[in-house]
Amino acid sequence: MTDDSRTDDPRTLVSTDWLAAHLHDPDLRIIDGSWHMEATGRDAHAEYMAAHIPGARFFDIDAIADTRSPLPHMAPQPEMFVSRLRAMGIGDGHQVVVYDNSDVRSAARVWWTFRLMGKTDVAVLDGGFAKWRAEGREVEDLPPITRDRHMTVQRQAARVRDVTQVAAAAKLGDHVIIDARGPGRFRGDEPEPRPGLRQGHIPGSKNVPIGQIYNADGTMKSVPELRAVFEAAGVDLLRPAITTCGSGITAASLALALERLGKRDWSVYDGSWTEWGSYPDLKIETGDA
Repeated sequence: MTDDSRTDDPRTLVSTDWLAAHLHDPDLRIIDGSWHMEATGRDAHAEYMAAHIPGARFFDIDAIADTRSPLPHMAPQPEMFVSRLRAMGIGDGHQVVVYDNSDVRSAARVWWTFRLMGKTDVAVLDGGFAKWRAEGREVEDLPPITRDRHMTVQRQAARVRDVTQVAAAAKLGDHVIIDARGPGRFRGDEPEPRPGLRQGHIPGSKNVPIGQIYNADGTMKSVPELRAVFEAAGVDLLRPAITTCGSGITAASLALALERLGKRDWSVYDGSWTEWGSYPDLKIETGDA
């Protein structure tokens, strides 16, 4: 990291150098938050078992979720989050670093889940597992021995939005809605990967495809670069922001980028297009923003 905008921040983003330097800190906990679209045929847990950063625990995004919802991997209830994290040996007083080995940068989703639960000592590993391995750093194939640790959470309702709130925001125009899907899906030119969904986007939303906020090596762009990306997409950074995507995974990367910009009034539409696109009575738009 060569400029002030790339400074390690244990509440948002840390470098592989930072993690290597703190790897054996007693209160550091590392999470593998990898998740893959079904079409890839990849098994995130199997990949974790084959090789992971020393001491890492596996966070199953599909399992640590609201299993009562018909929508995929909706945010868990606080009680489930606490129970699963305590079983992983993660609790109060721990600094958490989340990484992934995923094209959809799913570590940001885990980061967002922690923030939703009021936990702020959590960061994403910049560049993820791919960068860690490319640098020849240590990996292991055995899960760590865990010890229960007390955890307290306080759900932050302002960090998440449901379909009713997003519909109101789209109608009133009092928020900027930012969609992380690719341009073809945003315009409605390309079919959705999940069957039965309409094509297009939430009325009035802006398109910032997730690939635009990351560099080729998987690291997040610098703060000035991120600001330029959002502004080029027509995003009014003075308005409260709601981020969305296909199912709430890549929307979390936009939330992380906004947090890096110093913006605090953001939230994630958890149901995202999987929910919006399935309701025929909700308005959609096609074409460019």
